[in-house]
Amino acid sequence: MTSRQLARRSLQTRLALAYAAGIYAAGVLVLVFVDVPLATIHAATPAGPPSSNGIAETGPGISLPQLLLGSAVALVILVPVALALGWYVAGRFLHPLRAITATARSISAGNLHRRLDLGEPTDELTELGHTLDDLFTRLQASFDAQRHFVANASHELRTPLAGLRTLLEVTLADTDADTDTLRSACQEALALGGHQERLVQALLALATSERGVTRWDDLDLAHVVEEVLASRRDQASERGIDLAEHLKPAVTAGDPRLVESLVANLIDNAIRHNHEHGHVQITTQTSGTQVALTVANSGPAIPDNQIQRLFQPFQKLAPDRHGRHDGYGLGLAIVNAVTQAHHATLITSARPEGGLSITVRFAHGSHPNLP
Repeated sequence: MTSRQLARRSLQTRLALAYAAGIYAAGVLVLVFVDVPLATIHAATPAGPPSSNGIAETGPGISLPQLLLGSAVALVILVPVALALGWYVAGRFLHPLRAITATARSISAGNLHRRLDLGEPTDELTELGHTLDDLFTRLQASFDAQRHFVANASHELRTPLAGLRTLLEVTLADTDADTDTLRSACQEALALGGHQERLVQALLALATSERGVTRWDDLDLAHVVEEVLASRRDQASERGIDLAEHLKPAVTAGDPRLVESLVANLIDNAIRHNHEHGHVQITTQTSGTQVALTVANSGPAIPDNQIQRLFQPFQKLAPDRHGRHDGYGLGLAIVNAVTQAHHATLITSARPEGGLSITVRFAHGSHPNLP
């Protein structure tokens, strides 16, 4: 007998004893309320034929010793009856719970599609079943997302590796390769290696963001934006994209590295997925108990039903949204992970003229856990 079976039977035993005690106590109370009045009353029974005046003679009824003896026998008989009823009621009560336990035990990572599907009547156990079904649904979505992520990551990493291997094999097979050919091959190999390095860095940034916030420091979003913009102006100028900022003090609390990663990915995404000679507008402001960072950019028109998909890893609106293949589909996923880690709010809308407007709202001031 396993420990789980012992625990289950122990629970049924405890419930059975509790129910039996209640039944027995109810029986004792009934006997007390019946015996006490009867003990003070002498029942009248005919003791002989009627007398000359027509009144029957009376004799003693049930004596007090007989009443107490009968009550004692009833209480003794009530013990096994109460135990039997308690065991039956406890078993009936635990039956649906055992069914839930058996079904939940059979559900594993490879069988998450199964559900309890408890119907009527609606009670506490049914609510527990619905809660578990919701949990299994979220777990299934999480496992599916993880499998999808691993498949996409493997594909993204395999592509540059295959290209690098092909490049080296072709170069080594060329017996007439001169210095210039070898130098060109080395430059292409470095470019492929740089692609892999940037992808690995993006994956590490995503993993770090999903891990959560480990430190809470006061920071000003306006200062973070200024630092990020300082390293992106040349890239924007090369494409003729105008960077316009309207930065007001916006003090919040969070992990400085994660918040900087969020801002950098928002601005990089706005520059990368933009028209030539387009524009990007970055705004920071404080409103009541929240501070907001907004990044709006021009660019291709985006259907409303495709916006949420862009915040999933390796998801893009199209194989390439602007004619170049310089994105990994991880930028907005990192933004989403950092937002959730800071318990912030992410608001995204497609601009009618094309492009996106993304707003992240943080809590104003220090984190409540800080002294």
